[in-house]
Amino acid sequence: MRIVVDAMGGDHAPKAIVEGAVRALHLDQDLQLILVGQEKAISEYLPTDYDQSRLSIHHCEEVIAMDEHPALAYRKKKDASITVATRLVKEKKGDAVVSAGNTGAQMVASLFGLGRIKGIDRPAIGTVMPGLKEPKFLLDAGANANCRPEHLVQFAMMGKVYAEKILGISEPRVGLVSNGTEPTKGSDLTLKTYELLQKNSGLNFVGNVEGRDFLSGDVDVLVCDGFVGNIILKVLEGTAGSIFTVLKEELQMNLRSKMGAFLLLPVFKRIKARMDYSEYGGAPLLGVKGISIICHGSSNAYAIQNAIRIACLCVEKKMVQALEESISIENNDNEVLSESMEKDGETNV
Repeated sequence: MRIVVDAMGGDHAPKAIVEGAVRALHLDQDLQLILVGQEKAISEYLPTDYDQSRLSIHHCEEVIAMDEHPALAYRKKKDASITVATRLVKEKKGDAVVSAGNTGAQMVASLFGLGRIKGIDRPAIGTVMPGLKEPKFLLDAGANANCRPEHLVQFAMMGKVYAEKILGISEPRVGLVSNGTEPTKGSDLTLKTYELLQKNSGLNFVGNVEGRDFLSGDVDVLVCDGFVGNIILKVLEGTAGSIFTVLKEELQMNLRSKMGAFLLLPVFKRIKARMDYSEYGGAPLLGVKGISIICHGSSNAYAIQNAIRIACLCVEKKMVQALEESISIENNDNEVLSESMEKDGETNV
């Protein structure tokens, strides 16, 4: 298992990235890591006794900053860490790439460096959200602001495979994000997507899901375009942060509050762990011909460790092959259905 890590990507790079990578080595004795970036900067945070047979540095000078234009930076900086890291996976020198850097740059590098799975028009970012009972898988989380109905159907198919293979959910329930549960609610995009999903026998489609049911509803995979998905994530992230800020202020108001907070401290820690994005690692870019894990820009060492764990799991479960097989079967079924409809039409005429 060889995971390539962009050591220069992220708000806390390379320190948090290197520390997370070193932690990940202790989780799996068969794991090998390649840290890509400026060798001097990376070496500064490596322990003196690290196992060089399991962790190596692939030096490159350039870095794509978080505020750079992804496509322009990708074309201009051929020696950038995310570009080189993705290239190593393309050349079969690594099994997956993990980065907390510029999300757009990682998408561009993955699209041009790894290519798309046949039958997928647009890759999607899938992210795990904490649910009240079990986690929810949301896609697209920001890769595609403008989508067509067939794109959302492809997202649903990829989400189903990921939920089965990685989250271990048998027959995952797929829901379409909308402004109401009724089939007649929604935009033109959701209305047309609803019809396509309802006709898809390969999906356990349960209908529309509205905002208040995202975390509590009986659904495992939430499907939407990247514009809506990214807003959902940011709102949930901001809401969770605001709640903890208000709680902290209220619990420090007086002595009685502070005493109650002390008694409830274990409960607060468990709640924080359930809501913490770092517990779930990174978000896979589904639809490209390789494993590409996108991490939060502010990822700490623990989040990077978990992102590497997710990358290993995707490789172990042969995620790309599973997606290719699922999409291929779906396309064949659609072709058979189309041919059957054409024949019926000819007969009627």
